[in-house]
Amino acid sequence: MKAEASPKKTVLHSTVGMKSIVTSLAAFFIVVSSISLLFERGQEAQVQIAVERRNQEMQVKVAANKHHGQQMKSQEAEVQLKMAAAEHQDQQVRGHQEAKVQLKVAAAEHHDQQVMRGNEAEMQWRAELQDLGKEECSWSTGRWVYDNVSRPLYSGLKCSFIFPEVACDKYGRKDVMYQHWRWQPQGCELPRFNASKLLEKLRNKRLVFVGDSLNRNQWVSLVCMVEASIPDDRLKTRIYNGSLISFKALEYNATIDFYWSPLLLESNSDNPIIHRVEYRIIRADRIEKHASVWRNADIIVFNSYLWWRKQKEDMKMKVMYGSFEDGDARLDEVEMVDGFEIAIKKLTEWLGENIDKNKTRIFFAGSSPTHSWASNWGGEDSNKCLNETEPIYKIGYKAATTDYSLMAKAESYFRTLEPKGIHVQILNITELSDYRKDGHPSIYRKQYVPLTKEQVANPASYADCTHWCLPGVPDVWNEFLYGYLMYK
Repeated sequence: MKAEASPKKTVLHSTVGMKSIVTSLAAFFIVVSSISLLFERGQEAQVQIAVERRNQEMQVKVAANKHHGQQMKSQEAEVQLKMAAAEHQDQQVRGHQEAKVQLKVAAAEHHDQQVMRGNEAEMQWRAELQDLGKEECSWSTGRWVYDNVSRPLYSGLKCSFIFPEVACDKYGRKDVMYQHWRWQPQGCELPRFNASKLLEKLRNKRLVFVGDSLNRNQWVSLVCMVEASIPDDRLKTRIYNGSLISFKALEYNATIDFYWSPLLLESNSDNPIIHRVEYRIIRADRIEKHASVWRNADIIVFNSYLWWRKQKEDMKMKVMYGSFEDGDARLDEVEMVDGFEIAIKKLTEWLGENIDKNKTRIFFAGSSPTHSWASNWGGEDSNKCLNETEPIYKIGYKAATTDYSLMAKAESYFRTLEPKGIHVQILNITELSDYRKDGHPSIYRKQYVPLTKEQVANPASYADCTHWCLPGVPDVWNEFLYGYLMYK
């Protein structure tokens, strides 16, 4: 068996060969290192890129989250806005509901107040009616009570409709006690005067005072009593038309007139400025000229006493029958009281034939006393009512010169109208006025004729002790009228 031959080993002994190998190895290592370096740097770049991408992704996510957060916040804000709107709506609803409830409560309270006031007014009205209905109670019987709280009812200096012959404080009267007396009936109370209630009662109506200067005195009093409740001058007027003076409260369409007709029938004294006091003539069958003025009135207040009084003992008057035109004129001379009866009879006939009992209310004012004879109350006649500052306090006082017979005669004629359903209410103001010797103008009024030397030397000689200062006694006459109109 042949032995296998061993491979031959080639040994390089050349120096050049070793250097090549070393160089090759070095180059190889350099290449490998470079590749490793490049690979590492590539990995770093990739890592960096990855990191950057990751950062970008994170930023995007953050931005997305932020945007999402903003969206969430927007949604939250929207939700909050909706909640606020809903809450506001709820508040409005609750507010409206509360307002409705409050309104209902207020309405209920107002209704309750109205009911209470209505009940109070009704109770007051019933109490007043009760007082008025007492048979034993007479407004005309009583006494004067000093009252500087509720009297006067108005200011004479402020009443733009007052007449100068009764504006005593304007013409120098310094004592004003006469303005502060209140009439207190025995056993009852006068209804408290309320201007607004009276004007409401007179809405779309006409009240006429018919008579002489004392009736005009009462008319001025009533106008001052009501006009004080109408502060706006544009809502009240006064118009003169011959014998007719008309006051109108425009807001109420209420008219309060005065018509000058001192003797009721046609007479030679029908001119309110120019007339003869002592020489008087009436036309017995002529009333229509005057009646045409008051025919359609809703309320008429007649007064006619002063002009039937005798100015001197032998004073008489003339009564004319027929007419000069027809050639049957006749003049008869009669006593003053007989002339009064002729006039009252004719007036009664006219009322019975022409008055609508369902529309018109008729009043006849009692006799207003004068205070020209001071001996009636223990004074000197020469002084008349001059310097009197207090009423007569004696209860039941009746002056010897006060005539009640004319009023009794008028009442007897007016009673004949009752079967026809026509009632003439007498305003019995004589007794209460008789106490008031202090209530006249005396010398404190406008003098239309210059005073003589004799009059200046003796003021009592021209003192007016017939008419009444305002505010004053005629205000009570109108309180009577108010009481009848409102409650009887």
